Amino acid sequence: MYKFPINKVLTSFAALLLVAACSDQNNNAPTEGELPQISGIDLTGMDTSVRPQDDFYRYANGKWLESTEIPADEVGWGSYMTLRKESLEQSRVIVEAAAADHQGDPARKKIGDYYSAFINVARIEELGIEPVADYLEQINNLKTHADIVAFFGSSNPAGIDAPFNLYVGQDDKDATSYILHLVQSGLGLPDRDYYSDSSERGVEITGRYKTYLAELLSLSGHTDASAAAERIFALESQLAEHQWNKIDNRDADKRYNKVVAKEFRAMLSNLDVETYLLGIGIDLPETVIVVQPSYLSAFNQLFTQVEVESWKDYLRANVLSSYANYLPRAFVDTRFDFYSKFLYGREEQQPRWRKAISSINGNLGELLGQLYVAKHFSPDSKARMITMVENLIAAYAESIENLEWMSDKTKQQSLVKLSKFTPKIGYPDKWKDYSALTVNSGDLFGNIQRSRIFGHNENMAKLGAPINRDEWFMAPQEVNAYYNPGLNEIVFPAAYLQPPNFIPNAEDAYNYGTIGTTIGHEIGHGFDDQGSKYDGDGNLKSWWTESDRQQFEQRTQGLVEQFNKFEALPGLFVNGELTLGENIGDLGGTSIALKAYRMSLEGRPSPMIDGFSGEQRFFLGNAQSSRIKWRDQLLEIIVKTDPHSPDIYRINGVFPNMEDFYKTYDVVEGDGLFLPEDQRVKIW
Repeated sequence: MYKFPINKVLTSFAALLLVAACSDQNNNAPTEGELPQISGIDLTGMDTSVRPQDDFYRYANGKWLESTEIPADEVGWGSYMTLRKESLEQSRVIVEAAAADHQGDPARKKIGDYYSAFINVARIEELGIEPVADYLEQINNLKTHADIVAFFGSSNPAGIDAPFNLYVGQDDKDATSYILHLVQSGLGLPDRDYYSDSSERGVEITGRYKTYLAELLSLSGHTDASAAAERIFALESQLAEHQWNKIDNRDADKRYNKVVAKEFRAMLSNLDVETYLLGIGIDLPETVIVVQPSYLSAFNQLFTQVEVESWKDYLRANVLSSYANYLPRAFVDTRFDFYSKFLYGREEQQPRWRKAISSINGNLGELLGQLYVAKHFSPDSKARMITMVENLIAAYAESIENLEWMSDKTKQQSLVKLSKFTPKIGYPDKWKDYSALTVNSGDLFGNIQRSRIFGHNENMAKLGAPINRDEWFMAPQEVNAYYNPGLNEIVFPAAYLQPPNFIPNAEDAYNYGTIGTTIGHEIGHGFDDQGSKYDGDGNLKSWWTESDRQQFEQRTQGLVEQFNKFEALPGLFVNGELTLGENIGDLGGTSIALKAYRMSLEGRPSPMIDGFSGEQRFFLGNAQSSRIKWRDQLLEIIVKTDPHSPDIYRINGVFPNMEDFYKTYDVVEGDGLFLPEDQRVKIW
């Protein structure tokens, strides 16, 4: 058996954390061990008239689905939304206190000033369109295609979209270094396929999009807004025609196209690359990753074919759309009416304070995060989380060792990769330094613009620098989690470790069914159809035998075929290829989390609580933590563009592949969720 050194490291880290954080806790509060143990299950949300063998998602959530109304200012509602709302409200208390009294603390002052500027709508209305006037004047003065290129570059740091974009990230085949990446960009609709959708809904969307562009331009004083909107749409349609689809964009091998500087210049022969990069603020490096080379070549030919005036209209719209939410109410409403209301189904705008906190999370995330974790992060929960990570890794190891379809050679490499997983829980060890970012309490637009430039410069500065393994890509107060293949790490921000994701006094079955499956899911991404292409050091490198890879792909194809059959909306089916990585993560994560729960019992029987066994509470906790209601408009976009399957299929599509589900609920042929044994997919 492969020996895992991670356990000792994690345990030591937990002990240090407990010592460091004890001073923030109420010594009179009961410890988790003193609290009465509960099931964690929402009994009132269940619909026991539905058999779990036929539709487990509705069995677990049916009454909740019937009684829950989506708030008018939300596009959906469920467990994650309630937790996000709680995190925003907790953050609001901190931020408003900082705005009222920062007591000379520079961090609190910066947060407070940012918030004050955001909610000062009178000042925003007073300024009118003045904040973007300089950009619009620059665009008016563009005369040639060379001028257009220069503007592409100079406006990029401020987040103004162009037909392609640059960022610095790890070199997939050399995880010890950063490299410049160029990616396709520049569309106003959610995906390239919207531009060629001839269905009734598709035609309605493109028509409303052109109306949105015209209204936006009219607000800025454009005298030919409707005709300009048509030109912009025609231009974007040409870009969309050559862009890669979502499935190809998921393929790590296809995305890795390293070219030398001379080749890069040739691919953009109709553009002055040096002028563009001058605006970006960098020199052309020796090598560049061109993520979608066929698109870049097509754009190079298209660029000079499109007249300068059309490019100017395109840039005007991009400036206005990019900054609409930070301009007077007419701009905010115009953007809301198209994107949030029409496209996503949101009925009302969110209150200004929520928008402000979300913006702070995006631009001053770790500055607020430091204050957030001091008030709302439990070291007890973190220590318990660390134990769960240890148990999940051990369960994965045992499962890999016992795989019948995988050779010993690939098993050994899988175990090596597993041993190198790095968990990050709660918050960064090193906080980001925001001292170079200027924030003004009376200048919302400037704060947004400077924040974007600050983030851009921070990213570009990575070129030539050592890999920053302490970097987090989410703030502690964000409710989410992720796997990063380049660093082979799983990351769980502090806000994620709260009810209903994690209930301190719930018996472990519930927490393994909720946050345990999330841990398993993120680890599983290291072994999904794309993550499995990276080794334990984060390099895109083949470490499989050819026959094992074929076996793996044969099994994953079974998942593709299963999920292709799920009809989310009338005539709209899940894309099994697009969602494959997440479906592998769900199946592996759920299976391994249950295994880890059993291992945690150390041979003891699981207790019966609320009439349910441990296994039953595991499945129920998993299904209830996934419950959500979406507006149909957003569900349509999710199915078309999101690599995650709709939540009902993350339960009803996963459980039928798990032998433990059949044993726990006596599922037999004829039941709604029954799959013949030869159709059940087992990977990890």
